Amino acid sequence: MRYLFPLLLAFAALAAPVDFRKDVEPVLKSRCQGCHGAAQQMSGLRLDSRDAALSVVVPGKSADSVLFHRITGAKGLRAMPPGPKRLSPEEIATLKTWIDEGATWPADAITQAPVKSTHWAFQPVSHPAVPKTSDDSWARNPIDSFILARLDKDKIKPSPEADKRTLLRRVSLDLTGLPPTVEELREFTADTRPDAYEREVERLLASPHFGEKWARHWLDRARYADSDGYEKDWARPYAWRYRDYVIDAINADMPFDRFTIEQVAGDLLPNATAEQRAAVGFHRNTLTNREGGIDNKQFQFESSLDRSNTVATAWLGLTTGCAQCHNHKFDPISQKEHYQLMAFFDHLDEVEVDAPLPGELGPYLAKHDEYRAKREALLKEYKVPELMPPWEEHMIRAEANPGKETDWDLAWDCLAKLTESGDGQKMIHIPAAKRTQREEDLLVNSFIRNYHFAVGPKVYEEVKFKELDTKLRDLENSYPQLTQAMSVVEEPGVHQSYLRVKGDYKALGAEVKPDVLAVLPPLKPADPKNATRLDLAKWIVSNENPLTPRVAVNWIWQELFGQAIVRTPNDFGTRGDPPSHPQLLDWLASDFRDNGWSVKGMVRKIVISSAYRQSSKERPELQSSDPANTLLARQSRVRLPAELVRDSALAVSGLLNTDVGGKSIFPPQPAGVAELGYGQHDSSGWKESTGRDRYRRGMYIFLKRSTPYPMLMNFDGPKTVQPQCKRDRSDTALQALNLLNDPVFMEAAAALAYESLSDGPAPFRQRAAEAFERSLGRQPSAKELDGLEKYFLREKAIVDKNPSAAAGRYVSLPGGVQPVEMAAWVAVSSVLLNLDEFITRE
Repeated sequence: MRYLFPLLLAFAALAAPVDFRKDVEPVLKSRCQGCHGAAQQMSGLRLDSRDAALSVVVPGKSADSVLFHRITGAKGLRAMPPGPKRLSPEEIATLKTWIDEGATWPADAITQAPVKSTHWAFQPVSHPAVPKTSDDSWARNPIDSFILARLDKDKIKPSPEADKRTLLRRVSLDLTGLPPTVEELREFTADTRPDAYEREVERLLASPHFGEKWARHWLDRARYADSDGYEKDWARPYAWRYRDYVIDAINADMPFDRFTIEQVAGDLLPNATAEQRAAVGFHRNTLTNREGGIDNKQFQFESSLDRSNTVATAWLGLTTGCAQCHNHKFDPISQKEHYQLMAFFDHLDEVEVDAPLPGELGPYLAKHDEYRAKREALLKEYKVPELMPPWEEHMIRAEANPGKETDWDLAWDCLAKLTESGDGQKMIHIPAAKRTQREEDLLVNSFIRNYHFAVGPKVYEEVKFKELDTKLRDLENSYPQLTQAMSVVEEPGVHQSYLRVKGDYKALGAEVKPDVLAVLPPLKPADPKNATRLDLAKWIVSNENPLTPRVAVNWIWQELFGQAIVRTPNDFGTRGDPPSHPQLLDWLASDFRDNGWSVKGMVRKIVISSAYRQSSKERPELQSSDPANTLLARQSRVRLPAELVRDSALAVSGLLNTDVGGKSIFPPQPAGVAELGYGQHDSSGWKESTGRDRYRRGMYIFLKRSTPYPMLMNFDGPKTVQPQCKRDRSDTALQALNLLNDPVFMEAAAALAYESLSDGPAPFRQRAAEAFERSLGRQPSAKELDGLEKYFLREKAIVDKNPSAAAGRYVSLPGGVQPVEMAAWVAVSSVLLNLDEFITRE
């Protein structure tokens, strides 16, 4: 009321038509431009942009205009701009009259100034000239020139090249994740050809294990896991199909731009293939909450946030999630832009699609009709066609009348959460005649398994649906089925996305359209009125985007040097570390982008360089000037990732199953771990793999989010909840205990001992030297052999006096070998597998 009288006076004074440039523009420039940050947190309102301002105006009707409601604080809204910047009654009157007169806005009037930043990461990628150096003979390619030029500034010389055995072990572990065999080491050391090393690099790049090693790094960024997470943490039986896609794509050297497009928007590509639809399983790695009583809309919102933030982190190296509740505190990312980016992922349906492996389709088609007939017969026998339609009708009534029948309310809630591979609430609204076979089967299965929520245990027992469920599962398992892949599709229809006030999923602010960050080059969608994820994917790898190639080559460099050029690979923003070699980073980024986005090509360039081939031995003279080896005057010495620690033990012992791809495995783990999961009272949820599967590579271990495999966690394995661009490296007592006592490492030690004793009689020192070379890739010194022999004799004496000390050390004896000797050899082998040198890449 306090503004009423001044407003009346002001309105009377404005009988003459309002002139935009003379009357309106000065108000917007002096009072409203600069206050849009606070306004956006409330509603996304900004008045320094023609399109933005006119979107909240109804020409001729100020009373219906959001702009007028905001500047006056009408309808319970907070008046904008807030605080002492409030508009005067005269300024409000001016804007009201302008709206009522039609809100004319000349096209060349106020326009939103482009967001600019001087931060290095947002600048275009250059292609720097290769610098001159003090020793051109050292440089094998431009990478070396950039490294040496930086060392020249501090008058530091690079380290000499590593010896051939160290070099082959290093590049084998870096490229395939497996140590070289004794035969490979001996052949390489005997090869005197000038291109012997380059030949080994090509062999390793062509290995199918290259895809496994490099897929594991990418899966960290994709937050891959084999289970939902949260309370129930259901298994995802076909999550591995996405993992297979990544392995195959990397082995085929799929260009990184195509690799990006297929994962971000493969389902939107014309005539999308099964592989491309499996690729968008990237978005299905988000957590899924199936707890009772949760708000489904909240966790749909959380999933959209996760997908948006993960794409921004994995490809752009940005922490856009910091703008969920307010404008980013450090980077030029507004809250509105955060939700514009999220809008690309705001309306996705999770689906399962057929993604058959080679050889599956024929047997499936041959038996499919027979399988369907038997399934339908079982459903008919248990009266499912009679009981299900009334259940569907009752469920829909329960949705429309919550609170009237609490049992049916629970059943309705469970329909969304407990329908495997889909949302039963959406399926039940599709008329039965229009459901796909997959939708009908999923809904029928959900009805059979969860009918008791609605009708109670007594009726459920009478209809014998538990018995039916068992028969249906057995029937399915007895017939060939097609492998499926977790995928996504766009929800049908037209949808709106909104800014969420203070990050609260329930507090809808202004509507937002899918768009990218203003500090980066603009999006150029195929349809300007309807930007899609496919447009976003193409923008991510466009030539104009400076972040993607920098982030990608930084990732590759990190895996080959143990540290990245930008040591905060998840944050290229203003709070992240600047690049240690900015010109080198840009040269690598431009070379990567301009030469077909080839990951193998970039890896080849780096590992062939003199910089990569340097010795990793510490240099005392650099302890004060470059203690972290930032200048790369030597190679880095780093502990192997968790999976590779296990792989190496299995490989050198002869146990490793080298099959590539396929389902996840369940190796032995300590008793009681599986029981820690919700609802698990025994280890039935972790059915230990047998046969060859037991010895597959570590990347295939089933990643259960709530109870992760202990060995992987002890060695800083994947987090699986958020994108992980860099793994931690810790040294703990648990790691030592793991290597000493874990069943996998005990088996490996026994197998290595068996191999050492299988070639017939030989002196201890000869056998020990062979086991040493097999484990560490080099011959032992006399002192090392002395130590092993002393330890062997001590262990032998202990077991000789106390035979029970050998119990459990081995399961089989080579011919002619006594238990005491075998037990002592297992102990020696365990020592070799526990050495720091064994779990370290020099």
